[in-house]
Amino acid sequence: MAQASQRSEHSPAVPGLERFLDRVRARAAQAGVFGEVVVGDQRVSCTAKGSAEPAEYRIALEDGRLWVSLVTPNRWLSQSIEADLVHTGDKLEDLIEEELVDQGYTGDPLPYEHFRSRDMLFTFRSPVPVDLGALGDDASVERAVQCLLAYEACFRRLGDMDAGEDD
Repeated sequence: MAQASQRSEHSPAVPGLERFLDRVRARAAQAGVFGEVVVGDQRVSCTAKGSAEPAEYRIALEDGRLWVSLVTPNRWLSQSIEADLVHTGDKLEDLIEEELVDQGYTGDPLPYEHFRSRDMLFTFRSPVPVDLGALGDDASVERAVQCLLAYEACFRRLGDMDAGEDD
């Protein structure tokens, strides 16, 4: 069930944001790769399916920018993702880029950040290259959905993000 959007203290109101987020939510739910998918607090939140610990993917307006992210309150889950990357020697930028290409994304590779947020969530995130003034157009929705699905496909295979029902 979608929740009413709330204005963040760090991001001003953006015309068309609620409709944009609702369209992204509908497409994310339709993809069938997430658990619960909801809108609230200037973001779409998608529960990670199969993760060993609580985690969610997000498309969020923060500090005047749109971001795609994976967040978890669990340090161990974040460390299991990092350990996988160290063990395989893969670069996260390359893995994200591969999944973006699979989603039909055209554009520059997305940089990423990894940090612990003020609300104590271990966060992997990338800026979504959309014009906030054009959120009503189909291309902006498509770009956000591509980024969200690419993040899910990338991280699902890392660490304990796909622990399965028996784990």
